[in-house]
Amino acid sequence: MLTSDHPVSPGHYNERIGVVQCQKSLVNALVERWHPDTHTFHLPVGECAVTLENVAIILGLLTDGLPVTGMTLSSFEALEAECLHQFGVAPRKSDCRGSYIKLMWLRDLKERLQLTDENSIQRYAKCHIMLLIGTILFGDKSGASVHWKFLPLLRDFASIGQYSLGSARLAHLYRALCRASHFDYKETDGPLTLLLGWAWIRLLFIPWVELSDPGCFNDMTTDLFRSAYPISS
Repeated sequence: MLTSDHPVSPGHYNERIGVVQCQKSLVNALVERWHPDTHTFHLPVGECAVTLENVAIILGLLTDGLPVTGMTLSSFEALEAECLHQFGVAPRKSDCRGSYIKLMWLRDLKERLQLTDENSIQRYAKCHIMLLIGTILFGDKSGASVHWKFLPLLRDFASIGQYSLGSARLAHLYRALCRASHFDYKETDGPLTLLLGWAWIRLLFIPWVELSDPGCFNDMTTDLFRSAYPISS
């Protein structure tokens, strides 16, 4: 069984798809039907996949813009210099995990910022964007840190909204599904908001019910999925 320990923020609600919780069994059922060669789910009725249109509708991200790319440096000195340039303060080594910045440090920095001028407001926004990148967009299995390679993308504050984060997020999901489909892989990385949101919207047989026992709902949803879409040979 695959597991995802990424925390779900309490009270997070979307009027269209409701509260998206990590249904581990449903994720497992989808991974069972994922084919890395075609990047599609193979079902008895045909193939289907999460598309850029789905990303734009579910997450509201730009899918046509500047590429999300750049150099990846691993030295703490480079990380420290970039944080000083972006935030005016640098994390300690204890606030990092290799090339990853702990989300707790970013949250604390965001709370301490005094929004007195445009510079402080931009730093606040950059902290918030990095937190989104480390959780909703490109989170890892720990759900507790974010790679600092994304920081250089925020240097030009005016161009942040021009990046094609939607296409990068979809590529991240595809890579996570390909890794999870390996027989010896035990966990799936990254938050699964996009995948679960797509499943609730596109797989219409999934019941919209409320049960006091989330585990019961999880098992019932998975049983319905597997009976409706058995693994095709």
